[in-house]
Amino acid sequence: MNEDLIIETERLILRQYKLEDVNDIVEGLNNLNVTKWLAGAPYPYTEQDALHFINKSLDNKLYNFAIVLKSENKVIGGTQLTNVDLFNGTAGGGIWISEKYWGKGYGTEAFGARIKYAFEVLKLRRLENGYFKENEKSHKMQLKFGYKDEGIRRQKFISRGSGKIEDEYITGLLKDEWIY
Repeated sequence: MNEDLIIETERLILRQYKLEDVNDIVEGLNNLNVTKWLAGAPYPYTEQDALHFINKSLDNKLYNFAIVLKSENKVIGGTQLTNVDLFNGTAGGGIWISEKYWGKGYGTEAFGARIKYAFEVLKLRRLENGYFKENEKSHKMQLKFGYKDEGIRRQKFISRGSGKIEDEYITGLLKDEWIY
């Protein structure tokens, strides 16, 4: 990802992660209420985990965005585009928000900006997402943007946060179905 890439919304900035984001990331992800919904984030989440993640995110082929709350200049979450295939026009991805910032619409605002970037800048035609069954908030947010339920990958993940074997519920969004 281009280190100069910044996506700005009314209340948020989406940008590349920086080493100085370590404490904010640990604060957000060292919380089982957050990591239990993520396939790849362990619990407890340590400074070493955050440093490894940031260094991996600095790889310019990845589209990992820190979600920064402008009013506090603080990383309150993250979102990404994964498996970006420019030839086929497809990508996946996800999002997380620090628990103390839930219920304020920040996740929806960031997710919407990510979708807009994927369709309007990268010129993708299809996005795919997944969620664990009990994470109904994630499912509802995806439906708001026009995502459609597409299927289930049975026992796809062992959540590194909770240790539970999870089915992944798949949703997909075509550019011409996007609600913005």
